[in-house]
Amino acid sequence: MQTDLTLPTGILGVEDEAVQFVQDLIRIPSVNTGDLATMGDGEAVAAALIREKLQEIGLSSVYIEPVAGRGNVVCRLRGSDPDHPALILHAHLDVVPANEEEWSVPPFSGEIRDGMLYGRGAVDMKNMAGLMLAVARSLARDNFIPKRDIVFMWFSDEENGSVYGSQWLTEKERHLFDGASEAISEVGGFSISLPNGKRAYPLATAEKGVARMKLTAKGTAGHGALVNNDNAITMLAEAVHKIGRHTFPICRTPHLNAMISGLEELLETKFDDDKLDEQLDQLGFFASTIRASLRNTANPTMLNGGYKRNVIPSSAEAVIDGRVLPGTQDQFVAEVEALVGPDIQVDWTFGWTIESAVSAPLMDKMSAAIRAEDPDGTVIPYLLPGGTDNKLLSKIGIQGYGFVPMKVPADFDVWGLFHAVDERVPVDALRFGARVFMRLLKDC
Repeated sequence: MQTDLTLPTGILGVEDEAVQFVQDLIRIPSVNTGDLATMGDGEAVAAALIREKLQEIGLSSVYIEPVAGRGNVVCRLRGSDPDHPALILHAHLDVVPANEEEWSVPPFSGEIRDGMLYGRGAVDMKNMAGLMLAVARSLARDNFIPKRDIVFMWFSDEENGSVYGSQWLTEKERHLFDGASEAISEVGGFSISLPNGKRAYPLATAEKGVARMKLTAKGTAGHGALVNNDNAITMLAEAVHKIGRHTFPICRTPHLNAMISGLEELLETKFDDDKLDEQLDQLGFFASTIRASLRNTANPTMLNGGYKRNVIPSSAEAVIDGRVLPGTQDQFVAEVEALVGPDIQVDWTFGWTIESAVSAPLMDKMSAAIRAEDPDGTVIPYLLPGGTDNKLLSKIGIQGYGFVPMKVPADFDVWGLFHAVDERVPVDALRFGARVFMRLLKDC
């Protein structure tokens, strides 16, 4: 069954508006192709909708468009205590492409079917963008004055490096972040159901860093029919195989320890490093995310070598996507270079890791807001294997947390729907998120 929630916004509450705005934003195809020539103006259109809805309720905002079509919006609600550090909520307005032929519904239709809102961006991350808009409007309607400034930021370009979004604003419009100490964004806050019926809400307190490498093997060129013990492709293939099959050791970061401690309490069991991979199986689909947070990883992603089938080339290259835990970069580099040996040249490109406090007043407030709406729910810290706009904010001293609160059915894999076909979110989960955010922001 298809449902449309298009109603006069004046009679909608925060929950209905949240669903409506997520639906409206999905219907704007703000696809980030990574190529300015094919981008279109979707992000600017989405930003214009947000500004219009803010203005409708009397909220002013700042609009920044670094290049044509790449819109960013910032709205600050002033608090009663200017000495109290500001809190930022942020979301990105761009989405990855979607092949309509693969979808069961048009990816930009915003269709609601069987209680699910479908569309590209439903979980990544127009859900958060719509929730933020609805909550900002509700706080303004209530004439609520928070203790601290609350800054709502909608960024462009997260899906292609954040160049025209959070990077641009943190570098060129630094004043917009004045006084802010903490930020809330993706990826976390979704419920997972444990085998004993309890629910955990993993909250991202840290993110892995990028450690990409280009491997280059140099050999002796020659005819493909001759014996060649100095074959660059053979040397490269051996190095790639060693990296791809290597299991890096478990690293007990503070974030892993906090997550394990939370799970042990909820499950009334003890986790053993020697059996940790096996024990994680009881977490179902969430296990794959956690496994990537246990250790450093390195995955071969590209190979390039040779130019004719009967010619042995003098060189060959491979690209490896490495992800490193906080504080382990030097160890990771040494381990990889020992694996590939001295005959393989390794060129590194690094991105930074981020860490936020695993115990902080803001986390306590997020936990309290969850428990108020789900007494059986418990927030637990975890480390996100990927990266978000929080990395850019961390460069200017802002601690970031991944928290988009949604209570979802036990068999609903939120993580598996990022960038996926038939991306969707339960309508009830959006309503839940609106209630949690209202509680949180009124308590901050």
